[in-house]
Amino acid sequence: MSGAAAAPRPALAPVVLGTSGFSFKDWVGPFYPEGTPAGRMLEFYAERFGAVEVNATYYRIPPPRTMQSLASRTPADFEFVVKAHQSMTHEKDAPDDATFGAFQDALAPILAAGKFRGILCQFPYAFRPDRDGRSRLDLLHARLSGLGPLFVEFRHAAWLDERVFRYLDERGIGYCSVDEPPLPGLVPPVARLTGSIAYVRMHGRNTKTWWGRDRGDRYDYDYSPAELHEWVQKIRALAERSSKVYVFFNNCHAGQAARNALLMKDLVQRELSGAW
Repeated sequence: MSGAAAAPRPALAPVVLGTSGFSFKDWVGPFYPEGTPAGRMLEFYAERFGAVEVNATYYRIPPPRTMQSLASRTPADFEFVVKAHQSMTHEKDAPDDATFGAFQDALAPILAAGKFRGILCQFPYAFRPDRDGRSRLDLLHARLSGLGPLFVEFRHAAWLDERVFRYLDERGIGYCSVDEPPLPGLVPPVARLTGSIAYVRMHGRNTKTWWGRDRGDRYDYDYSPAELHEWVQKIRALAERSSKVYVFFNNCHAGQAARNALLMKDLVQRELSGAW
């Protein structure tokens, strides 16, 4: 009598890798060819990655023509996730209607181009799961989710609560899984899916400078292959349950994010064969 047939493995969702931003002077040499002007970086980037996180929108809401330029310089199937403005996530008072309107206007060109894939709301360490935190999440869900998928990244471990995950899942809000230093109070590297799309951000594990005055050094970290390999099976598990998985590297110092993202692509291809 032959043994029972092995159960088929779940189909895997597409996994899309990229970096948090692309226009960095110190990437010229380590990633971009020497002499690459800022105006040609995106084209080179898009030949190697299928998506990018636009982080400049956190500091300043750009005019629509800026986003139109990004859309026009990328392939038809390229994908953009845009970071919410700091007034939406980091300031005590909620943004006014004009701010939300300007943000929506900025997104219009990539929406029209069919390249917009969602908004990342990254909250500070001081943001906690209390009444004010719930109120801000309710507001952002009401004002932004109509544009496309909404993803939230928390910095304090108090948010890792089943009640929070249920809240997010019921509203289709994606939880952003993170890799960051193993410091007290920070979110541990838990791969969790809420909503239908999985989202992962790799910040590096720079314990010495994470709380330093120079936050630029916070993300100065180069992952080893072994450290990246820790996430391969986590990503597989997310891909088995979601419609898509985004993995963005935010350790952007001196091209490390791009180098690590390319290494992760190679690891994924070798570890999981042609399924990706």
